[in-house]
Amino acid sequence: MRPDLHDSRLAILAGTTDARTEMEHAIEFAQQPSNAHTFTRTLFDAARREAAAAQPSQPLAGLSFSVKDLFDVAGQATPAGSVVLSHAPVAQADAVAVARLRAAGGALIGRTNMSEFAFSGVGVNPHHGTPANASDAVTPRVPGGSSSGAAVSVATGAAFIGLGSDTGGSIRIPAALNGIVGFKSTARWVPATGALPLSTTLDTVCAMTRSVRDAVLAHEVLAARRVTPGTQALSGYRLAVVRNLFLEALEPAVAQTFERTLRTLRAAGARIEEITLSPLADLPSINATGGFSAAESYAWHRLLLERSGAGYDPRVAQRILKGADMKAHDYIDLIHARRDWIARMETALAGFDALLSPTVPILAPPLADVAPGAGRDAEFFRVNGLLLRNPSVVNMLDGCAISIPCHAEGDAPVGLMLWHAALHDDTVLAIAAQAERALQQ
Repeated sequence: MRPDLHDSRLAILAGTTDARTEMEHAIEFAQQPSNAHTFTRTLFDAARREAAAAQPSQPLAGLSFSVKDLFDVAGQATPAGSVVLSHAPVAQADAVAVARLRAAGGALIGRTNMSEFAFSGVGVNPHHGTPANASDAVTPRVPGGSSSGAAVSVATGAAFIGLGSDTGGSIRIPAALNGIVGFKSTARWVPATGALPLSTTLDTVCAMTRSVRDAVLAHEVLAARRVTPGTQALSGYRLAVVRNLFLEALEPAVAQTFERTLRTLRAAGARIEEITLSPLADLPSINATGGFSAAESYAWHRLLLERSGAGYDPRVAQRILKGADMKAHDYIDLIHARRDWIARMETALAGFDALLSPTVPILAPPLADVAPGAGRDAEFFRVNGLLLRNPSVVNMLDGCAISIPCHAEGDAPVGLMLWHAALHDDTVLAIAAQAERALQQ
């Protein structure tokens, strides 16, 4: 793994490197075969200029960041991984998140590939190719989605921050599968202005990094707020493992890694209880009519589907069209059911500082198993469902969560997800930083 942003900025301040040199390294990594399908558009010359103009005292100090293809960048179209929007009018201004990263001294290296319109946890894109998971140089594996290119750009060293979005796990899934850090903040912290929506109810603008401390910095820039640092030892927090749903159907390697992680954290002083969250059993019935993503994406896409439906990824169109059958009263009932469910979940979580779960229940499968093509749709949707299962609970909760690597060196990446309800961000980040240290030791 390349040095994180924190160490690179310290090296710039110490004069042992500079932003121009670091940008050339990033561009070199971006041009490697491992990044063959990572970017939909590179901006190397502009990034060089931004790096040269940045001040070492700025939070991002001229270091590289990448932007998921659904964010507006002034003067560019915003295709969101599609071909049907490739000729859309160019954006007149940067998305708020992009503007904040630039104002903090970040240098935009390129737009990153993604699941079309952000509607998949797998990361496959039939139009632009699919970025291969950064963890396996021999067998191309699923990168995770929908922020697939953002994850690979960070894991390969092309970007220090990968700006993305998380509607059902689209930051945490690729972070877990590529062995990096992905933080989904409470959604209200970061404005989504200038980002093409999937679900206006569930979408969160957030980022991937190489360390928890970089996740804190990225969040502070994106949310325009300071994170309150944790002052307690790991033993000062009350943690819980949720037995139902989150631990079901784990691949053996994930189960073994998760159990080893819990032993390591307990040895470091963590107090961890096992609990059952009964409200989780209600999620299938609450989402039985299609859920927020289907309803809200269909509202946005319906006219575009009528005009250009043949240009969509059929797997994406299939999921969007589920929203066509949802009635107004179904949607209103869904809003009320979610509000009630959140209240019951928050009551059940009261007294705990964070919950611990595997981010996803499986390792990254071979890309060939789910690539576009006849006979692979069933496997694609099976994998997609498994990848989304755990992280999507947090979006439904309107909560916050972070995925950090917990696998042993040389093993396939496995993510540990630390999460809680809305506005517990600072505590989750503080516990994650201590867990990261314990796992690295």
